[in-house]
Amino acid sequence: MSISTNIIKLPELLCPAGDLTRLKAAVDYGADAVYLAGEEFGMRTAATNFGESDLKEGIEYAHKNGVKVHITCNTIPHNAEMPRLPAFLQLINSLGADAVIAADLGTMEMVKKYAPDCELHISVQSGICNYETARAFHNLGAKRVVLARELSLEEIAEIRSKTPSDLEIEAFAHGAMCVSYSSRCLLSSYMTGRDANRGDCAQSCRWSYSLMEEKRPGQYFDITETDKGTYILNANDMCMAEHLDKMVAAGVDSIKIEGRAKSHYYVAVVTNAYRGALDSLKNYTPDWKCPEWVTDELNKISHRTYSTGFYLGKPENSQTYANAGYVRDYSVAAIVNGYEDGCIAALLKNKFLKGQKFDCLEPKSKPFTVVADQLFDDKGNPIDSAPHPMSIIKIPFERPIKEGSLLRMENL
Repeated sequence: MSISTNIIKLPELLCPAGDLTRLKAAVDYGADAVYLAGEEFGMRTAATNFGESDLKEGIEYAHKNGVKVHITCNTIPHNAEMPRLPAFLQLINSLGADAVIAADLGTMEMVKKYAPDCELHISVQSGICNYETARAFHNLGAKRVVLARELSLEEIAEIRSKTPSDLEIEAFAHGAMCVSYSSRCLLSSYMTGRDANRGDCAQSCRWSYSLMEEKRPGQYFDITETDKGTYILNANDMCMAEHLDKMVAAGVDSIKIEGRAKSHYYVAVVTNAYRGALDSLKNYTPDWKCPEWVTDELNKISHRTYSTGFYLGKPENSQTYANAGYVRDYSVAAIVNGYEDGCIAALLKNKFLKGQKFDCLEPKSKPFTVVADQLFDDKGNPIDSAPHPMSIIKIPFERPIKEGSLLRMENL
């Protein structure tokens, strides 16, 4: 695959929004579009999600900043839920949502009927692995298909070459991976009664397991040589930041970030990093490399070991067996909310002492260093420590920093 040395159009950067705060973080840090759910019909019940007033405010905020809003209706609904779906679709249509993401054929028909002003996008839940399926959904009115995670870049390129040019292709580039890559999984439902296909996954694949022989009930044998059992289903996270040029070459129109159940901090960092990586492709040359600061940023969020999934071939070492696998190297100390008299004003999130060195993440910028050589309370009194979360602290700095910027400190 090759890529033009003069990229005219970068792929859309599509970012998760689990609630209004995270939506604003995605918008502020560089998303082209966000995806979110109402209080029903979305695949992440663990996220706060959006009631009617938040939907209205969120769509207005996004549109004011030139960002599109895609609404997920991608559960596999049961009979009892269907009577409530038309009113929800009419609501999001009236609020100006740009697209609805669906996986169920009945839901797709209802989207066309009750949300006619919204584009129809076909969810990864539909398991689209070939060009005939993609074309069939296009014939049913789809504007976009979200491809299955089990595909290689070569397969995506073939789908692109054998589907109508007005059918957009979306593919995941970053985030947590289900043990059933495209997420049609029954493990949670079988073990806990929580249906993953209706947004209520208990993440049973992240649990530790041991072996039991049928004639020795209650005797558990470790599968590994440690005394902690093993995480035999624990898939590593995806990270394609270093291979975005290959995704563009394959014909991907939208780069999707997983994480509607993740934190405001995660959304801000990952959005900012991928924004920087995509923007660097504007000056593409055949020896393009992802900016080093981008990969550094992606290691500053809570994550499992990264992999490239199936994109570069059949995955090897794609699971972490020894533990739950999370790496957490940084935490947010404070969030900037103003600048006055030569000082940053910030809302304290985690305590620290005078002299603390911060890694500051400002929207749509590379991170830089801020040192609290001096520290003041909200009344301007000098202090030696900032021990009270949700209080306002002030740190002298030579210039204003954008509201919403994050002051991070390394976890030692």
